[in-house]
Amino acid sequence: MRRRCFAVAGALLVLASGCGLTSGSPMVDDVRPGSIGKGEPLKGAHLTVTSKSFTENLILGAMMGIAFQAAGADVLDRTGIQGSIGSREAVRKGDADAMYEYTGTAWITYLGNTEPVVDPQKQWQAVRDADLENGLTWLPQSRLNNTYALAMNRANYEKYRTKTLSEVAALAKSDPSAVTLCVEGEFANRADGLRGMEKAYGMDVPESRITQMDTGIIYTQVKKGSCRYGEVFTTDGRIKSMNLVVMADDKKFFPNYNAAPEINSKTLKRWPAIADVINPITAKLNNTVAQELNARVDVAGEDPHQVALEWMEAEGFVEEG
Repeated sequence: MRRRCFAVAGALLVLASGCGLTSGSPMVDDVRPGSIGKGEPLKGAHLTVTSKSFTENLILGAMMGIAFQAAGADVLDRTGIQGSIGSREAVRKGDADAMYEYTGTAWITYLGNTEPVVDPQKQWQAVRDADLENGLTWLPQSRLNNTYALAMNRANYEKYRTKTLSEVAALAKSDPSAVTLCVEGEFANRADGLRGMEKAYGMDVPESRITQMDTGIIYTQVKKGSCRYGEVFTTDGRIKSMNLVVMADDKKFFPNYNAAPEINSKTLKRWPAIADVINPITAKLNNTVAQELNARVDVAGEDPHQVALEWMEAEGFVEEG
């Protein structure tokens, strides 16, 4: 692995009950400032970066840590926490300093709201304002929106020509046998998942035509055509690699899950240059970038940290040391 000592992410940390994060590994990438980090404004800082355990968040966590290193900080890698709450709580409590979080997750899962804010910028602002009371500061969000969608393979698209969820709902009424769904168990039971989608679109798909399965299997079954429509995440690299067609959420039902840096407020007050270092990277992120980078991990089998490092170099954010 080029210019980096690494360990498997899952082996890097343990979240001990009541004790916070108890292990980690220093990031030792051989990088120096490119377009970010000039003058090493974080020199002397000791920062801990965390993330959730799925591919995209591992990549985003690595980007953050690499950026902080280039700006002069010593960085402890505590990425790869299982579940949604652990990494956020680590930042909130000060066991970690920063991570990339998703606005919709914070608004609904952490802050307890039931209705998403349709406008993505207004949702970010609402999350930012609410979380200041929790000791968390949200920096500007990216265009990367990792939300739910339904997708079908190219052959079925050529046959049925549905482009939106409204058209899928209409097809379910006019030709009920044409619509079969493959979804995760969680999506099947979430208010912002299948049930809410069916209600919002007037979509009536009988239980006999809905199959629950693991995420990875959904993609392969949709590709084969065994499921006409499958639940996908809009930034998943398998969408592009499998040539799937995503249905537009034309009624804007699904929440916006825009990725944004979530920083411990005390850390940001001590090291305000964090914002200048990370904001240009966030501004470059979108669904196309995410799909390409996620595919390198989930399809090609590359290491998430290495993928992040090579992208950071290719974009000129950092240079090889």
